[in-house]
Amino acid sequence: MKIVYFGTPEIASSQLEAIISAGYEVAAVVTVPDKPAGRGKKIQSSHVKETALKYGLPIMQPVSLKSPEFIEELSSLNADMFVVVAFRMLPEVVWSMPRLGTFNLHASLLPQYRGAAPINHAIINGEKETGLTTFLLDKEIDTGEIILQEKVVIEEKETAGTLHDKLMILGNKVVVDTIKMIEEGRLHSQSQESIIQRDNIQLKPAPKIFKEDCKIDWTKDAKSVFNFIRGLSPYPAAHTQLVSENGETIDLKIFDVSLEDRPSDTYEMKQVITDGKSYLKVVLKDSYISINYLQQAGKKAMPVADFLRGARLNGKLKINVET
Repeated sequence: MKIVYFGTPEIASSQLEAIISAGYEVAAVVTVPDKPAGRGKKIQSSHVKETALKYGLPIMQPVSLKSPEFIEELSSLNADMFVVVAFRMLPEVVWSMPRLGTFNLHASLLPQYRGAAPINHAIINGEKETGLTTFLLDKEIDTGEIILQEKVVIEEKETAGTLHDKLMILGNKVVVDTIKMIEEGRLHSQSQESIIQRDNIQLKPAPKIFKEDCKIDWTKDAKSVFNFIRGLSPYPAAHTQLVSENGETIDLKIFDVSLEDRPSDTYEMKQVITDGKSYLKVVLKDSYISINYLQQAGKKAMPVADFLRGARLNGKLKINVET
């Protein structure tokens, strides 16, 4: 059986390795074209391309997935199955090509959290569990019939980064198990729409997250702020501004925080309290948000104690809550 694999980031390279290790023939790998990245604009390849080069696999990097040249080359491979992990939407002329179909791995328990950022949104919304789903591609994004699902517990202090790594490892098994099910004729897929109607599900979307979506809303309760920060850590990272009495601002990305009970005190809401050495806390109505790990604009990420030693904060500080 011949497989064509579609993918781009690190999580997708892990599943590609799992397919190869399971003994399946990968006829070709389809990934994004190389592009300049970073301050030096050095040309970089995707993680999936690097893995394909490691194993000497044929690589296809089409600019357009609808180009006649790409379609012809893909068709000439006579692949039995296409596997898609963290790749852009495929046109019907592509996903309908192989005789055994095309399936995708998605990092949520579909039909919940359809979209580009399911890991982030599940944590931001305070979910206690998520998981992985393989499903057959169709004309809409993340709506195809479900093949296989595996659940994962979201721990109290889980971040998008740690959950990503857990799902990446589990995804190796889920992808290979799905290939085996299809290969052996044990495919019994289930319509997402039937699940929605049966369980009367209110869908929660997972759209792509942009920089402007990452500003912390300090008017929310402490638990919501806590979930928001860990749901964006380490990337794309929640951000805010410290504001001094004289109006000077310090731009910060915040990666790790803790919730602390707020005793009865006279501190103002949104005030920042610090000893200038070891702690930096934002006062909210129901709790303190204690900042543990952060990054000042133009500097490297560091523990709060290192930041305080260099920042030498004096006077009364507040958090910028302007939207």
